Amino acid sequence: MGLLDILLGRTKPVAPDLDQLFALPSAAVTLQAAAGFTPTGCGAVCFATVEGGAFEQTHREVQALLDADTDRTGPPVELRRDDYGYSWLVSRRSPDQLPQLVNDLHAVNDSLEINGFGPQLLCSLAGFTNDTGRRLALVYLYKRGTFYPFAPLPGAERRDTALELQLKAVLGNDLRIEQDLGRWFPVWGAPGL
Repeated sequence: MGLLDILLGRTKPVAPDLDQLFALPSAAVTLQAAAGFTPTGCGAVCFATVEGGAFEQTHREVQALLDADTDRTGPPVELRRDDYGYSWLVSRRSPDQLPQLVNDLHAVNDSLEINGFGPQLLCSLAGFTNDTGRRLALVYLYKRGTFYPFAPLPGAERRDTALELQLKAVLGNDLRIEQDLGRWFPVWGAPGL
C-alpha cells in the first residue's frame, strides 16, 4: 500500500484465510458451555450463482472428493439456490462430527478458489441449536477472513441482536470476530441453518 492509498483512505482487502474455519470445533465447545448451543451437523458454503461447464466440473470434483469419505452416509453435498439468487453447497453430518463438517466446508471453499471461483465466494456457515430449538449460525465471511454469529428469531425475518452481541464477547478468544457490525449480514433462509 502506497502513501497515496493511505492519504485517500484506501485499504487493501483482507486475504481469505480458510484455515480460520478449523477454529470452529474449539469455538463450539465454548459456545456450548457459555450459551448451551450445540452443532446441528449442517453447514453450507454460499457463492454468487455461477453457470457453465467449468462450474459443473468443479461441483462434480467436490462431490467425488467428499463421496470418498467412507464415514459419510447420504449425499455429501447438495447444491441449492436461495430466494435471493445465491447458490449454496450444503453438507450434512451427524452433530458429533463438527471437525469433519469443517473439513467439508474447507474442501468446498478450497476447490472453488483453486478453480477460479474465489471472487464469487461469499460466506460459509455452521449451524447450531439449543435445547429449546433456537437456531444459530456461525458465519465465516470469505472476503474478510472473519466470523459473526447470526441468531434468527422464530417466525418473521427478525434476529436476536442481544444474543449475537453476547456471543461476540463469548467467542472473541476462539474466533476472529468481524468488528464491523454493519457486515453482520442476515442470511435469511440459508440452507444448512
